[in-house]
Amino acid sequence: MTTPGFLPTHVVPGGGMPAWETPDPGRPTVPLDPLLPVQLLELRGDWGHVLCANGWSAWVDGRLLVAVPRDPPPAGPPDATADPRPLLARAERALARYRAAVEERAAGSLDGETFTARTRGLRLGVVVDGDAVWLYDAEHERWVYGEGVREAVYTTDEEPRRPAAQDPFHAPTQVVTPDGP
Repeated sequence: MTTPGFLPTHVVPGGGMPAWETPDPGRPTVPLDPLLPVQLLELRGDWGHVLCANGWSAWVDGRLLVAVPRDPPPAGPPDATADPRPLLARAERALARYRAAVEERAAGSLDGETFTARTRGLRLGVVVDGDAVWLYDAEHERWVYGEGVREAVYTTDEEPRRPAAQDPFHAPTQVVTPDGP
């Protein structure tokens, strides 16, 4: 069940991440799964307070969160990657491979080491919000935004932004040339 008003602002890094009940290293809780969509609620130094879609919240190292864009990229003419169906098909195949391994593990026909080996390298990230979809393209290590039969590539490696209520000032735009800023 998704919490009403939940809008992901970040995803957990590909390796997952530890989490804490409070911004205190002495109070660990269940770690967060890789590529889990979360909403950053607050930053306190390096600590980030995140909300998960199911309403559960935790504190994490906010510097490690991967930002999801707030707005879709501007619409442009279709290009060679404009059709989201190939990426959706890859996501379906990755999920089917993972599901099959889980079924075999649950049935007892697959041991933990073999399960780990069979699922190694599988990466999948999907956020669907009505007619909009964010898909993680593991082959190119980027997020892709789509609406229907059009998609636009969007990548980000920026550090987490403070929620607007906490950070009313924004850094000025900086032009970067081959010679530097």
